[in-house]
Amino acid sequence: MLAGPPGRAIVAGMATEPDVAVLVGLQASGKTSFYAQCLSDRYALVSKDLFPRAARNKQRRQMRLLAEHLTAGRAVAVDNTNPSPQEWGPLVEAAHAHGATVTAYWFPPDAAASLRRNAGREGRDRVPDVGVLATLKRLRMPTAADGFDAVHEVRFDGRGGFEVRP
Repeated sequence: MLAGPPGRAIVAGMATEPDVAVLVGLQASGKTSFYAQCLSDRYALVSKDLFPRAARNKQRRQMRLLAEHLTAGRAVAVDNTNPSPQEWGPLVEAAHAHGATVTAYWFPPDAAASLRRNAGREGRDRVPDVGVLATLKRLRMPTAADGFDAVHEVRFDGRGGFEVRP
């Protein structure tokens, strides 16, 4: 299990300085499970999936929530696909504007496995296959050159958990 971003102190379950964890990967790649297992005890969650389906201005709402958490000194995890700089750029910019670090958690694509896991979902949780494939076309690995203070690769460990490495 993840102990926290390298070089970051943890006090009473929370990072001592705000950090924004940006989860980057296909739908059904394990991002939400990773958040629940590895980050939920010290990162507030922001996700467009938590807004009502018909909600307007989801991006603006997400950015407002991110700013509110950072202003309060809380670490925040952004659990969306965040496939490219178009999506993660505003998150990186907002984090740095609030004096926070930004950590990318990269879930390398395995389209066949994501499609299999997605097929087992029901209702709103299931994404049309075309949506997963469209995300795959836009998905790009984040790097420090994108403004991230750290980039970690996340993979399933085969035992129900995750392996995280720089």
